[in-house]
Amino acid sequence: MIQNLSKYVLCVFGGLLLLTSVAEAVCPVCTIAIGAGLESMRVLGVKDVLTGIWAGGLTISLIGWTAGYMHKHNVKNPIWYLLNAVIYIALLAGVYFFPVGNPIVKWWENCMWHMDQFLLGTLVGAITFILMELWYAHIKKNNGGHTPFPFLKVIMPFGGLLVMTGVFYAIIKLLPQYGIVLC
Repeated sequence: MIQNLSKYVLCVFGGLLLLTSVAEAVCPVCTIAIGAGLESMRVLGVKDVLTGIWAGGLTISLIGWTAGYMHKHNVKNPIWYLLNAVIYIALLAGVYFFPVGNPIVKWWENCMWHMDQFLLGTLVGAITFILMELWYAHIKKNNGGHTPFPFLKVIMPFGGLLVMTGVFYAIIKLLPQYGIVLC
């Protein structure tokens, strides 16, 4: 039932994204691709640290997208931008609390480096997404305000999250073989 509800919510948000105008902050295609990757990982039973990487990237993408929308509509009060971030982070934290009695992610059920795997992945994904967006802005600035090739704005954050997923997958698979305990 939870999977059906999450698929329904994803479809509704995807439909709403298609009906909105283009935002300047974060690419809508990138947000949809990350959201689809996140849902696919949860359905397939992928480790929480890997899912968390995509959840962190999606959260930062949504925060940036909403901030871009607010900026475009002349919202100047910084409290609204802070509230935007707090709401998306609170929604992400909901995986530890909802559904009540049987949350999607159970706190400290599995850990990695003395940290909850989902939380670790979320932090890694958020930092990766931010760094890729900053790198993209740097590349665009140094190229006269243009990108070297189309869809670089999509490829960089998506590719960064993909690389980090590969790195953590390798860590999960290789380190225990050498006797290194992850928790």
